[in-house]
Amino acid sequence: MKKYIIIAIPILMIAIFILIMVSDNFLKKPMGDDDDVTAYIQSIIQDILSDKWDSAEDKTEQLSKAWRKVVNRIQFSAEKDEINEFDMNLARLRGAIIAKD
Repeated sequence: MKKYIIIAIPILMIAIFILIMVSDNFLKKPMGDDDDVTAYIQSIIQDILSDKWDSAEDKTEQLSKAWRKVVNRIQFSAEKDEINEFDMNLARLRGAIIAKD
């Protein structure tokens, strides 16, 4: 019995780690209305095309909050470079909205 437990625990732990590492596609999807990153991006694009800069700025703040929620869920399964790149692009978006360009 002890031999089975010694073998089962490492196998179970490896299986759990593999599930965590491949779960990013599931965890990236919105879990509620306040963390739908893609919907905020589409809304910001529409506001920019319509020259609604104040609305775009407000939605950028909402996008930033939603992104922080999603990052907490995917930080173990997504690549750090991708997360940092999205953060940089979010900062660039803020700058472009402030410059209204």
